[in-house]
Amino acid sequence: MSNLGQHSRRTPKHPYLSGNFAPTSTTWPPTPVSWTGHVPEELHGGMYVRNGGNPVTNSDLGREAHWFDGDGMLSGVWFSRSPVDPEKPVVNFVNQFILTDVYLSALHNSTLRTPILPSIATFVNPASSLLFILWRILRTVLLVLLSHLSGPARAIKRISVANTSVLFHDGRALATCESGPPIRITLPRLETVGWFNGNSVEGEKAQDADATGDQEARQNFGGTGLLSWMREWTTGHPKVDKVTDELVLFHCNFVPPYVHYSLLPSMGSSSRKAWPEAKGILNAPVPGCSGGRLMHDFGVSRHHTVILDLPLSLTPLNLAKNKPVVFYEPEKPARFGVFPRRHPESVRWFETSGCCILHTANTWDEHDASNALIAVNMLACRLTSASLVFSAGNIPPPPHPSRKDTARNRPMSFFANYDDEDHIKDPEKSPLDDTSPLLGRQGPVDGCKPDAPNSSPQILISHDDQEQCRLYYYRFSLEPGSSNIITHQFALSAIPFEFPTISPLTEMERARYVYGCSTSIETFGAALGKATKIDILVRIDVQTLLSHAQSSAPEAITGCVDVRTVEQILASRDISDPIKAFKLPPNHYGQEARFVPRRPRNDAHIDSFDCPEEDGYLLFYVFNEEQLDEDGECRDDAKSELWVLDASDMQTIVCKIQLGTRIPYGLHGNWFTEEDIKSQRDFETLRSESDNTADSGFVHLRKALISYLG
Repeated sequence: MSNLGQHSRRTPKHPYLSGNFAPTSTTWPPTPVSWTGHVPEELHGGMYVRNGGNPVTNSDLGREAHWFDGDGMLSGVWFSRSPVDPEKPVVNFVNQFILTDVYLSALHNSTLRTPILPSIATFVNPASSLLFILWRILRTVLLVLLSHLSGPARAIKRISVANTSVLFHDGRALATCESGPPIRITLPRLETVGWFNGNSVEGEKAQDADATGDQEARQNFGGTGLLSWMREWTTGHPKVDKVTDELVLFHCNFVPPYVHYSLLPSMGSSSRKAWPEAKGILNAPVPGCSGGRLMHDFGVSRHHTVILDLPLSLTPLNLAKNKPVVFYEPEKPARFGVFPRRHPESVRWFETSGCCILHTANTWDEHDASNALIAVNMLACRLTSASLVFSAGNIPPPPHPSRKDTARNRPMSFFANYDDEDHIKDPEKSPLDDTSPLLGRQGPVDGCKPDAPNSSPQILISHDDQEQCRLYYYRFSLEPGSSNIITHQFALSAIPFEFPTISPLTEMERARYVYGCSTSIETFGAALGKATKIDILVRIDVQTLLSHAQSSAPEAITGCVDVRTVEQILASRDISDPIKAFKLPPNHYGQEARFVPRRPRNDAHIDSFDCPEEDGYLLFYVFNEEQLDEDGECRDDAKSELWVLDASDMQTIVCKIQLGTRIPYGLHGNWFTEEDIKSQRDFETLRSESDNTADSGFVHLRKALISYLG
């Protein structure tokens, strides 16, 4: 294994290109690895896969890089069944680049020093001049045009890097990203098949292409017309309804009506639960969106969809207003569009104070005693600022308009170095004192209730109350004749909380437990922005906290139910504590976890709701930073592990898988069952890294032009 690029003592590296954030260059076919502990039976035959950005072009990034950039790379652990002993798995590690058009073009143009696509950092940086942004966009256009002149085999038809998430629907494993449609990959080898257009996939057998008499269902993502390529941009977080086998997606761009909506029933022979009468929806406009937005996620219940129209704009039209392409305006309202799943034209818009939401955790319908729908509820990770979007690009975030400047404010370094040398230590990571963000004065903070369950005297989490990322509860009233009112909106806990996951058995229904990531350092808005890593996993008993809120309602918007700090929760020995936390050992840092249910004791089907909701396992990658050298870079022999945590007690590590390489800190993963792997559709061709372009004089000219463009 080798890292792309070399560390320099003289030039500090971008924090999201350093340490275990740094990209890797080596790929692995399925390779047996060792483990300690016991591999639960529920994992046998299945596979855990995590997606993330891994820039293949990395020699001249400097500050112009962002954590959300990078070519998609999948890293997976496959628990294959042994042909000798079916009760004992053979654990394999595999990682592969997703062979997108952009990746293949960059791979075969070694003279490129900067990625083909402009970095998100370029668009969010207030210091980026209009001319510089226009040049970056023009450079991308020129590189795309040059790729088409080299022949269809290497043409860049879609600009997605597919680096965000991965899911399974209708016999296809799909990798996603906001800048294009999903792309199909294979399990367990993680090879790339081709782009999914809403009906079929490049490289699939013709007989596997979905056929239907419905004219609307035969359309592709984006439809037709000059802007069809833009309208096929798909959310990084499509939702799969495991009851109806429907795939729910939205497509967002910066041209009215801004958001389109798609719903795809399962049409393949692999489906067991498809509803034959269900018709697909493709590219249906969602009326009422206020403009081009950075929409990363949305909420989906069994019968409703919630679109997040938040004041974080994403449009080149901002340049005409002398604003960055990505611009946060917290003085504008946060808007939530709620509509019946199959009727986006019936959307109702709810407004509240401005905020940012990157991820939703759970969405469910609420009915009264006569089973009439009265509300849609949603849990989401609510940020009170957009600092993460800026800081993850090594750009100082602008101060929040409501930031309270007090004498207690400490100087803030936006990134913490890995080596923490004395002369450059992050001031927020200095030994605890009376101004540490982990300590503070007692008293009410941002509306949090002092009488919350299991709470101690009020303690500040951050001296800047605008830097929060908490698990929030929203209730949108849909009672007949009611106005569009958010009847409940408050935080369930004051601790930092992001990258949520729930049991797949309760998706789109009311979940009791939500699992997520936290940090013992500070708030998530500042922590992730400074390359502070995840060292705590949390389980929140949502229903218990909501019952406490019923008896004593928190203040709207600014209130919260449980006000304890992470340290207080870790110190709790109450077996009925509604919040359980697992802290990794010193110098160990984790990534987003995925919940796998334990098989019911009575041998019922795994989809049964009979087993306790917390009865299962959390799978997540772990890296020990003692493997960093004196410059804060990973040694060549650095390796990661996959840990399996018992979710029922949030304490017991039942298994550790020793991997053959390290897994850079990345984004979102998923669990694929043995049945998923066996039910995949056939395909005819796979994408390949081999370059079949003829060696002609034009090829040399094209390479010279690409070298000039850098």
